[in-house]
Amino acid sequence: MHPLLLYPLLVALVYTLLTLTLYALSALSLIPAASFPARILASYASLLLCATYGVLISLLLRATGQHRLAQHLTALAFHHTMRLTTGLSFAITSGAQHLTSRRPCVIVGNHQSELDVLFLARIFPPYCSVTAKSSLRHAPFLGWFMALSGTVFIDRADRSSARQAFAGAVDEMLTRRQSVFIFPEGTRSYATGPRMGAFKKGAFHLAVQAQVDIVPVVAANYWGVLAAREGRFRAGKIPVRVLEPVSTKGLGAGDVDALAGRVRESMLVALAELGETEMGKAVGRK
Repeated sequence: MHPLLLYPLLVALVYTLLTLTLYALSALSLIPAASFPARILASYASLLLCATYGVLISLLLRATGQHRLAQHLTALAFHHTMRLTTGLSFAITSGAQHLTSRRPCVIVGNHQSELDVLFLARIFPPYCSVTAKSSLRHAPFLGWFMALSGTVFIDRADRSSARQAFAGAVDEMLTRRQSVFIFPEGTRSYATGPRMGAFKKGAFHLAVQAQVDIVPVVAANYWGVLAAREGRFRAGKIPVRVLEPVSTKGLGAGDVDALAGRVRESMLVALAELGETEMGKAVGRK
């Protein structure tokens, strides 16, 4: 076999054997803490595998004019792969119909940690995309995948005007009937309880300008499943609730602050309620 093929295969074999060994040491209670690096390695492998799949499926769907399904199909593959390799998954307990009944819409979710990539993978509906800065469009690999799969790019060249920044995104959403997903907190909270950070207003400006519904999605606090500083990464099923869509019909820029506050409050209520369910208790405690 040619060395260029042999080397990647050997690396993959060693990586797989190391991951399985760590899982075995944990399962046999020889080194219980080995489950943390085992799931970390399994997660990275799953991400790499599904990223490769995403690029290939984007190219294939681009040729058939269905490339706006690529992010949904890639997300679906990632969620199932992670469930098999780490034993971890997200489960929508109510409101799943709202993710597809109001297209286009702006979907917003709470942002806890790096594991939210898996949360996003579970709730990502067809004909939906993430948003990204226009400057990322030409970035190697990531930018290529985003462009191929129909990402909604936002031009932030003029930071003085939210309307100008979102104009292109609004046009694309309405023309293509493309929903978008945004984490309004803007950064991970790493919360150890049912809390969220302050909301940035971008998602709400976008929804108001497009006059489309906002669909809030809430994942239960999962600190009991993943806490990197404590070396904890467990299997589990994390409950998710999709809330009733919030209309922006007739609203203007002056209503954005109140709209964001109202949506955030409804999400905090749902977050607290999810923590009191049996499934929520199982993943929210140490």
